[in-house]
Amino acid sequence: MITAAPTFETNHKTCNSMQSLICTTPGTLTYRDIPRPDPAPGHTLLKIRRIGICGTDLHAYQGTQPYFTYPRILGHELAADLADTGEAVTIIPYFNCGDCIACRQGKPNCCTRIQVCGVHTDGGMVEFLSVPDNALVPGLGLSYEALALVEPLAIGAHGIRRAGIMPGEFVLVMGAGPIGLGTMAFAGIAGAKVIAMDIHQGRLAFCRKHLNVSHTVDAGSRDALEQVRSITGGDMPTVVIDATGNRNAINQGLEYLAHGGRYVLIGLQKESIVLSHPEFHKRETTLMSSRNATRADFEHVMDSMHRGLVDPVTFITHRIPFDQVADQFTGWLDPASGVIKAMVEL
Repeated sequence: MITAAPTFETNHKTCNSMQSLICTTPGTLTYRDIPRPDPAPGHTLLKIRRIGICGTDLHAYQGTQPYFTYPRILGHELAADLADTGEAVTIIPYFNCGDCIACRQGKPNCCTRIQVCGVHTDGGMVEFLSVPDNALVPGLGLSYEALALVEPLAIGAHGIRRAGIMPGEFVLVMGAGPIGLGTMAFAGIAGAKVIAMDIHQGRLAFCRKHLNVSHTVDAGSRDALEQVRSITGGDMPTVVIDATGNRNAINQGLEYLAHGGRYVLIGLQKESIVLSHPEFHKRETTLMSSRNATRADFEHVMDSMHRGLVDPVTFITHRIPFDQVADQFTGWLDPASGVIKAMVEL
């Protein structure tokens, strides 16, 4: 079993150094003093204030994140102050090239040379971080905690935009982790009748309490398919969205989709997916992935926060100081911990 192995190296921090938390290998987190960055031209220095713990961080710690190399400083759900002015900001953590075919088509979220902060490059588990100027998003009066949750909510909002949700249609979201919850929230904002599916009763209870979902379904029940069929009056959902990143769930998700429907994969895992070609074909299924988010999605999320359509603070179940993260990280892998969103405070 993977266990945390926090190690503290050097207590002789100077004004030119800062504390960081590094995932040196799967299952190992190490606190280390490293040089404080000097921003290059076109970059801005941030003083980190909040760091949301994402499924990507947990998967990287487990060694199951497909785009990850070690050692790496985790963290891309960030709230920060501009180091020189104190203005509160968040960032779009997908640093794109601006030149490739995806960027030229207005899709920097899937840039061919993308560098995701905390995945391809070192992230925000530090006191100070230098980021490209074009990654900055002004805070617009939102709290640090709200700003740190804009990015994960934007992931869900982007998936909903990809799906082209129409008011009144049934949308099944598989997986009630943070990304799934955000997806459900923005499906509801788009006018969908949302069905939440998960194997954990605590997360389904969270959906019923905090989100405008029409129904919840236990994915582990033997009659889950019939439950969904009954909820939709026999037609099945016209949109199915995977937010589990679980290969078995992804492979089985097509069973829940209506003929003519759209199947959207937000979740990510390492292996090949296998779909029944006859089942896929007879539905004339539209299959699409949804990767990261765009500035438009960030703006949509922040506008929805300001209008009270989504309350990000309800997602936060655990708050922890930065110097205690290594000791607590392993526990967040256990669904029994009840963690929905852990928020690190600096």
